[in-house]
Amino acid sequence: MIQLDSLDYPIVVDDAVAAHVAALAQRRGYRSAVVLADANVLARAKPVARALGGKTQLLPFALGERRKTLRTLERVLEALAAAGVERRTLVVGVGGGVAGDLFGFAAATYMRGVPFVNVATSLVAMVDASIGGKTGVDLRAGKNLAGAFRDPVGVFCDIGALATLPERQLREGLAEVLKHAIIEGDDVFDSLETLAPHPLKKWPWESVVAASLGVKAAIVAEDRLEAGMRETLNLGHTFGHAYELLSGYRVSHGNAVAVGLRAAGLLALRTGRFTATEHLRVLSLLALLGLPMIGPVDDPGAMLAAMGADKKTREGKLRFVVPRALGDVEFGVTVPARTVRAVLGRLREGPGVAEFR
Repeated sequence: MIQLDSLDYPIVVDDAVAAHVAALAQRRGYRSAVVLADANVLARAKPVARALGGKTQLLPFALGERRKTLRTLERVLEALAAAGVERRTLVVGVGGGVAGDLFGFAAATYMRGVPFVNVATSLVAMVDASIGGKTGVDLRAGKNLAGAFRDPVGVFCDIGALATLPERQLREGLAEVLKHAIIEGDDVFDSLETLAPHPLKKWPWESVVAASLGVKAAIVAEDRLEAGMRETLNLGHTFGHAYELLSGYRVSHGNAVAVGLRAAGLLALRTGRFTATEHLRVLSLLALLGLPMIGPVDDPGAMLAAMGADKKTREGKLRFVVPRALGDVEFGVTVPARTVRAVLGRLREGPGVAEFR
């Protein structure tokens, strides 16, 4: 078990978290609880509900990125009301990134805010979505455009759940791990390079998740409401979110971000910020981790329009996060549309010699 204390709430990484959730509820004096769960992970949610004891209700929902909508949010809110949730009722959300965003938003808005615990069961949720207090749902116009900043009272990363995931889902989560490694550089990036050639089942997941969380938590602690440096955590996401949106969310968040990381490196190369050597190291890791590097949408105009809905856009101008070096990432970067189009053109093909011209 590893616990991080960088933020104002406990972040626990362990292979069995039910007892930790129950202990937090007891310490905080919550006398009732409701467990909201992605229906796909009921096996992980049931021990949490049992550990909380009493008359804890377990409410499953069919989720997925295409159900991360205001309509689903309404269903969750009505379920909380039907369950008799009060302002001192602890709401526990169990599932991946969609579950954390959606259930967290429901807890932030029900009765103007009830306490929320996030139990993350996917890699992408553990290393990215679970901490920082960002909650929300997607609109037709773009990803996560409706939401609120609302910190949980605790985050529990259920490492045992990773053993139940298909390898494909684990690899998708590695895009966020790589993002944090680029931001931090040094030992975090080096250790990922060392692990990458080895089978995923042999990875020390508890320490991998804790190291990645440590990078994000340190940044969030400095900029909780994303007024500045927290934007660095969106590395690869301006491109990635647009790919998700235009695919109708058939492209997973992790795979979209993986392509976005290559795109950010290309932008950095073309604006003289990044070296070819470091960009090649990132590309090599993307390849070793089995992550995609070719853009899944072949329509530069549609991509530019979709990126225009990004939350980081200011006065109609696209703003990007790009690396200057491994361990040095710049946010708020504006570039000419022709440069973005050139990058989108390169993303139609795999990396090659032209990548570095």
